[in-house]
Amino acid sequence: MVTAIGTRSRHARPTPPPQPSPASQGREFLPPPPAGEGWGGGVAAAISRPSGNHPRPHSQLQLDAPPLWNTDGADLPNRSASRFVAAGNLRWHVQIMGHGPVLLLLHGTGASTHSWADLAPLLAKHYTVVAPDLPGHGFTEPLPARRLSLPGMAEAVAQLVQALDVKPALAVGHSAGAAILIRMTLDARIAPRAIVSLNGALLPFTGLAGVLFLPLARLLSLNPLVPRFFAWRALDRRAVERLVQSTGSTLNDRQLAFYIRLLRNAAHVQGALDMMANWDLRALAEDLPRLEVPLTLVAAERDGTVPPTQAEQVRALLPTALVVRLAGLGHLAHEEDAARVAALIQKVDHEPR
Repeated sequence: MVTAIGTRSRHARPTPPPQPSPASQGREFLPPPPAGEGWGGGVAAAISRPSGNHPRPHSQLQLDAPPLWNTDGADLPNRSASRFVAAGNLRWHVQIMGHGPVLLLLHGTGASTHSWADLAPLLAKHYTVVAPDLPGHGFTEPLPARRLSLPGMAEAVAQLVQALDVKPALAVGHSAGAAILIRMTLDARIAPRAIVSLNGALLPFTGLAGVLFLPLARLLSLNPLVPRFFAWRALDRRAVERLVQSTGSTLNDRQLAFYIRLLRNAAHVQGALDMMANWDLRALAEDLPRLEVPLTLVAAERDGTVPPTQAEQVRALLPTALVVRLAGLGHLAHEEDAARVAALIQKVDHEPR
C-alpha cells in the first residue's frame, strides 16, 4: 500500500519550547562534562541538568577535541531537555521531553539531537520523547572499534534504553537511525507497536557502489588526516551548503549553522566515518522479512541521499510495510517541515494496521 502526502506548508507556526518530562524526574543522571572537556571527565552519578557559559566562536576549527558542552552546546536546541546518562560504558547525551507513551527517536549518520529541533517538541505534546546523540556523534562518547557494527550500535542503544528504564511504544528513526531501530526490534531489544522510517537507509548499495563503499569508508576512517580535512573544508560555508543541497533538502540559516558547527569538529566527523565504515546492511536486508512490528517507510520524493525507490525495494522484502511519499521534501524532510512529519507520525500511530 502506498500513500502520498502533499507539499509542505510555508507558514509553519513557531515550535513552543519543550516541557520537562516526567520520565526524567527522579532518575539519576551524570553531571555534564566539566568546562573545557567533551567526552570523558568521569562517570560520577548525580541528578543534573547541564549548564553552560558563553558559546565559543563557531567559526573556529576543532581538530582534536570533541564537541564541548559549555561552548558548542550552549545554544543547542531543546537544551533544557538534555541529560547525561551512563550506559554500556559510555557517557550519553540524551534529550527527554513530553508526556505520554515513550517515543524513541534516533537521528542519522553525521547528525545529532539538533536535527529534531522542531520535530521533538511537537511530538512531546503527545509522547515522552527520548532522543539520544548516537555514539561518536554530538555529545555522546564513541564506541570502541569492536562495537561499531550495526548490531553493536543497536546493542548500545538498547543498553541506554535499559539504563533509562523506558519501554518505547513507538520508534522513529531517520536514515541510519531507522536501521538501528529495526535491528533492535528484530533482536527483541525493544517491542514498539510501530516503527516509522524517515528516509531510512535500510539496504546495501548495489553494483559497483556496493563493492567499493565499505572498503573505501574503512580506508577513510583509518586515516587520521581525513576527518581533519573534512573539518577544514567545513570552514567554507559554501561546502556545507553544497553538501546539504545534495540531500535534496533546503534548510534555513539556523538549521544549517548546526551542521556547519558539527562538521568543523574532526572528532564528530570521525564518529560519522567510523559508523559508515562498519555499516554492513546485508544481514538486515536478509532479516527484514521476519519483522513482525508494523513498519512505515516515509520516502521524500526529492531525497538525494537515499533514493525514494528504496522504500519500494524494502516493501518487496516486507509486503506488510506501508510506503508514504512526501512531496516537495528531501532527505532532511523532518527539518524542512516538522509539522507535516509530526502529523504523519501521529497518524501512523493511531491508524489500525
